Amino acid sequence: MANLKEIRNRIASVSSTMQITSAMKMVSAAKLKKAQDAITAMRPYSDKLTELLQSLSASLDSDSGSSFADNREIKKVLVVAITSNRGLCGAFNTNIIKQSMLLANETYADKHVDFIAIGKKANDILGKKYSVIENHSPVYDDLTFDNVALIAEDLMAKFIDGAYDRIDIVYNKFKNAATQIVMTEQFLPIVPMAGNEEESGDYIFEPSKTEIVEQLIPKSLKTQLYKGIRDSFASEHGARMTAMHKATDNATELRDQLKLTYNKARQAAITNEILEIVGGAEALNN
Repeated sequence: MANLKEIRNRIASVSSTMQITSAMKMVSAAKLKKAQDAITAMRPYSDKLTELLQSLSASLDSDSGSSFADNREIKKVLVVAITSNRGLCGAFNTNIIKQSMLLANETYADKHVDFIAIGKKANDILGKKYSVIENHSPVYDDLTFDNVALIAEDLMAKFIDGAYDRIDIVYNKFKNAATQIVMTEQFLPIVPMAGNEEESGDYIFEPSKTEIVEQLIPKSLKTQLYKGIRDSFASEHGARMTAMHKATDNATELRDQLKLTYNKARQAAITNEILEIVGGAEALNN
């Protein structure tokens, strides 16, 4: 059995760790509320804009379709992996890395695949084995629509120029603090919604339907990427809050076990000392 000093040191170490994990849990809980409100307010707008865009795109003639909907033969693929800059959030980053590798190794196994990392974790891990052409980790320092729009514009330019034939984004969708859903969305080319040709026939468009689509597409793509990063940001704090809650519970349990062990060892030491004193006193009396 370890001596009393070693057990006391372990109790102090575990207690210190417990204070840190508890503080991190409270910080993430505070940030989660703001991030959750932001993504909850944004989703209806983003979903409706995407639905409208897909409906209009489906009703366009093939000759008047947008260059953003150009379905070319897929030879080069760009995967945008959205992770966090920091760890200690359970399997949050690991799930994105696994899904990104799955796309490169299986889904697009016979294609040329490059990555763009949004988050240091994706850049550090994917960069060891794959080609990471850009790292946009600093976007989390000032997460605004304008900053994300610059990244989206760069992605659109790469597609229009023919550098890539398909662009996918991989991120964690926020469901609740304990649940994050790994999403793989096709960013470009845009996917028209099937079966909506007749639904838009009752509307009069001014300016033309084609001009409206050309104006909506860049805005919709920027919104889609911003929503993905916002979803990931909220998921990160939910995952970290859950992970730190479990870590705090484990540290508390370990501390209690160590205290019990310490008390047993201390009681055994006291008993041995009493026995030695009694034995010595009996020896003197004899």
